[in-house]
Amino acid sequence: MPRIICTVTNDLTYDQRMIRICTSLASAGYDVQLIGRQQLDSQALVAHPFEQKRLPCRFKRGKLFYIEYNIRLFFYLLFVKFDIICAVDLDTILPAIATAKLRRKRCVYDAHEYFTETPEVVRRPSIQRVWEWVARIAIPRVDAAYTVGEELSNILSERYGKDFQVVRNVPFQQSAVAHPDPTQAPVILYQGALNEGRGLEAAIAAMHHLEGAVLWLAGEGDLSAALRQMVHAQGLEQRVRFFGYVPPEDLRKLTLQATIGLNLLENSGLSYYYSLANKAFDYIQAGLPSLHMNFPEYQRLNEAHHVFLLLHQLDPTLIAHTIQLLLDNPERYAQLRANCLRARQQLIWEKEEARLLAIYAALW
Repeated sequence: MPRIICTVTNDLTYDQRMIRICTSLASAGYDVQLIGRQQLDSQALVAHPFEQKRLPCRFKRGKLFYIEYNIRLFFYLLFVKFDIICAVDLDTILPAIATAKLRRKRCVYDAHEYFTETPEVVRRPSIQRVWEWVARIAIPRVDAAYTVGEELSNILSERYGKDFQVVRNVPFQQSAVAHPDPTQAPVILYQGALNEGRGLEAAIAAMHHLEGAVLWLAGEGDLSAALRQMVHAQGLEQRVRFFGYVPPEDLRKLTLQATIGLNLLENSGLSYYYSLANKAFDYIQAGLPSLHMNFPEYQRLNEAHHVFLLLHQLDPTLIAHTIQLLLDNPERYAQLRANCLRARQQLIWEKEEARLLAIYAALW
């Protein structure tokens, strides 16, 4: 079977999507390597049925990091064996497509998001122009492409003239379901990066209007320090708990203790507006009712399964009011939970991976 190398810019430990993808490819008989970067605080790698490698970098963020990482990745790929290279998002596509063409190998593009329309890119027009140039140069030259949802698939296919297939961010099937302790305060859980545009400031502010509930934030990101300062300044230290980076197995345990899940996004870029986050499916798999923005993919999923409450506006008072309505209505909560338990039988990686394997089988 061919050797597949997948490339990301994170340190591998917490990338649940890539762990699923690489595990499925390895289980199908491919020789798989996942490449990321080594950070000062990187945890020891957990063993998986595929090879993992981290590339060290002097620079830790910004354009100097991307330049350095791409150069290191290019020279690494130039001298190692592979048959197919999978670039995950635009920040690794240049060395992937360059080495694939030089060595006459296949290149696949995995778009986790609409990279040129993320908030941190949109607010910097010069940076956005650079990434858009990268996209227009590289994407039409890949041999196959896929993304996380139907909406993004349609947009990216039309914009770049390449057929994007869909491989959703659904989890492996789990046996355990959430059982929040009725004797403890209701837990409102957010899992994911603490980054710009995730609605986290509004979620924290909403705690002023939610007596008796607590907010758990599981993850780290660019806003980690600012959010901790916000919690301290507003006297919410007893109401908001930061868990930091949480390994996938431990994150599932946290999710099973929660009462309501959160996935709040600002409409500050098309990437978020057309997103379909893995946390949405993780909440469903745990039987956990959750609150999302009224964006197209969440509308589509909710119309099919009725597992969410959808917000039309990102406002702390509205967030708190919607959560309180659910906490005060056990029948509505129980109905959403029952819908999650039905939907979780279908929204699992064991069924979704067939789409992934078909994409790679067609290349060989």
